[in-house]
Amino acid sequence: MTRHDLDVLASDGERSDAEERLRAAVENGRLPLADLAARLDEVHASRTRGDLEEACRACRARDPGRARGGPAPTSRGFVAGVFGGFERKGPWIVPPRMTVWSMWGGGRIDLSEARFSRQDTEIRAIALWGGTRIVVPEDIEVEVRGFGLFGVFDKRAARRIGRPGTPRVVIKGLALFGAVVTRNAVVTHDKE
Repeated sequence: MTRHDLDVLASDGERSDAEERLRAAVENGRLPLADLAARLDEVHASRTRGDLEEACRACRARDPGRARGGPAPTSRGFVAGVFGGFERKGPWIVPPRMTVWSMWGGGRIDLSEARFSRQDTEIRAIALWGGTRIVVPEDIEVEVRGFGLFGVFDKRAARRIGRPGTPRVVIKGLALFGAVVTRNAVVTHDKE
């Protein structure tokens, strides 16, 4: 990073990335757990990218998912179905943060064959007079925190696995006169 880059004001996204770097450093033993709270305070008080770099000293891996061998995402972090639809399915790599809009349209996000670029993934789902279906595999942890206002934000697929190393997906957002539905992937076995 050049000196000029260090003086650029830090964005909220860069602060979130710095938090993830610190948490990954604790998980990997590069940062003592006792130091985490103070470092997170430094991140929240940071004004510039240089301040963030200083808060993350000794945690130089820029992308904790990549540092642990996670693959690079193959899909953008924003998907929209406005007066139309969208679908993400098959073998694809999910970005760490994804925003999904359904407005007078709909879409489907299928994670059953997907791989995750990071341990924790956040999907922000907004359904305004539309609908989104999110299909999740059985072997991941799912937390649903959405809110339905004259609509439905379904929490049926939410579950806690509790095993270390299990991918975790947090689905949050708003359904206004629409629906965000989460479902478990249907596993079929071919009979011979």
